[in-house]
Amino acid sequence: MSKPQRFNEMLDWSHLAAAIFKALFAYIGFLTWGYETQEEITNNLPTQGFKATVNLILVVKALLSYPLPFFAATETVENCLFRGKPETPFPSWRNMDGTAKKWGLGVKMGLVVVTLIMAVVIPHFTTLMGFIGNFTGTMLSFIWPCYFHMRLKWDTLEWYIISLNVFIICLGFIIGSVGMYYSSYELYRLFNGEDIYKPPIPILITNITSVF
Repeated sequence: MSKPQRFNEMLDWSHLAAAIFKALFAYIGFLTWGYETQEEITNNLPTQGFKATVNLILVVKALLSYPLPFFAATETVENCLFRGKPETPFPSWRNMDGTAKKWGLGVKMGLVVVTLIMAVVIPHFTTLMGFIGNFTGTMLSFIWPCYFHMRLKWDTLEWYIISLNVFIICLGFIIGSVGMYYSSYELYRLFNGEDIYKPPIPILITNITSVF
């Protein structure tokens, strides 16, 4: 960066812009197709040409973004299993110069194949990932950052900063719980052979108010 002292400002604006864009994307998509909005919104696109173009862009995006989490996963596997005996159960998959051995590359390729097989074989994988994402996403984006911020700097934080962190944590719990509720209900209906796009999904607030 040409102005590294403005990194935090750039980070704040980037998160804000991403949040606004994703919220508008979801809101406009639901207003356009309503309860017929599919798991992959690109399937709602009207023309095959436009749908193919968007899917191609998404494939390129997935190929470019996949290495980062995969690197973190393989590094964790290496630290736990492949650092060499007696520290770990298996020998190191790296040569003395730091390059990967041939069988180490085979293990990494095997991990890629396993993730591919899981995506193909597991039924209703998209909905399942939505359920998992509602938990992991809120934990990583809302709850854990605020928790560790308070845990590490509790003695130096002002009361309003602590209150803001607690508010964000509570908001994360609410958002995650609502998302997991709807995702689990959708999974239940899918496994029971119901068409999740025709009848409207029950509104949580309506269910609560009907009790009273």
